[in-house]
Amino acid sequence: MSRLENIYQSDLPHRAIVVYMYLSDRAGQEGQCFPSVPTIARQTHLAQNTVRRAIEDLSEAGFINVTERQRPNGATSSNLYTLTNAEPGW
Repeated sequence: MSRLENIYQSDLPHRAIVVYMYLSDRAGQEGQCFPSVPTIARQTHLAQNTVRRAIEDLSEAGFINVTERQRPNGATSSNLYTLTNAEPGW
C-alpha cells in the first residue's frame, strides 16, 4: 500500500491533502519535518490561514502529530510535524 493511499481515500478537503503531500515530501526517515507555515504557504501557493486549517484537519484526522517547538531563549519556533503512518526506510 502506498504511503499516500490513506490520504487519497480520506474525506479530507483538498487543502489538507496538498499540505500532507508537502509534509510527506519533506519528511525524513523518521517521518518528521519542521517547515514554517509561511514556507508551506509559499511553496504550495496556499494562504497561511488555509495552511493552518489544513494542519488542523490533518491533526484531527490523525494523519499528523503537531509538536510545538521553542528556541533555547524561549522564543517560539516552527512546529514539528510527525506523520503518523510513517514507514521505516522512506
